[in-house]
Amino acid sequence: MTRVPARSVCRASRTRQRGLSLIGLLFLGVVLVFGAMLVMKVFPTATEFLAIKRAVVKARNEGSDPPSIRTSFERSSAIDDITSITAKDLQIVRRPNGEYTVSFAYEKRIPLVGPASLVLDYRGDAVPGAGPLK
Repeated sequence: MTRVPARSVCRASRTRQRGLSLIGLLFLGVVLVFGAMLVMKVFPTATEFLAIKRAVVKARNEGSDPPSIRTSFERSSAIDDITSITAKDLQIVRRPNGEYTVSFAYEKRIPLVGPASLVLDYRGDAVPGAGPLK
């Protein structure tokens, strides 16, 4: 049996080693923390958008004219604590068949770090025949 010098065994085992270095681990941690921070800041705006969409569909299905649609939306927005838009921000358009289409659009600005911020544009509508969102 031939003996292999200790130096060559050490070099061979180092070249086969795989894993994460300390710098790599720190970088991965920073990326994960930034991603988690971003999700925690965006999630409330996304849930508010879904609440607005539900309120608009409900108001469109309950109302028969623009004032009643706006009143129904105001009631729903008070219950769901909607602060991004008001009933005045709804665009209500009468279609040729006499039904109404209700649409909305708004911008949400989320501050991230220092002067950097994330801008989200939300848009939605409720067309005749649209069922309730679940």
